[in-house]
Amino acid sequence: MIVGALSTHGPMRFNALQRAIPGVSHKMLTTTLRGLERNGLVTRTAFAPPPPPRVDYELTEQGRSLHEPLLTLASWARAQKDYIKGSRRKFDER
Repeated sequence: MIVGALSTHGPMRFNALQRAIPGVSHKMLTTTLRGLERNGLVTRTAFAPPPPPRVDYELTEQGRSLHEPLLTLASWARAQKDYIKGSRRKFDER
């Protein structure tokens, strides 16, 4: 969802990202952003003066290359929604 938000909106601040991803906790967003940065998919740019300090997150070229495959995956997931719900129901009934 982070890749999707950054693909759609371009560089974003942490709080804007958190608002764009319903239900994500501060800790999960921080952890995921760090992982994406570590893997070279997101850059973190800190701007110092003037206060308050500002940090932007942006997709790298490699991160941007994920946009199309993720759209394909999301489309597949939407098409399989009923099958997945049925499988979950059968599993939970056991």
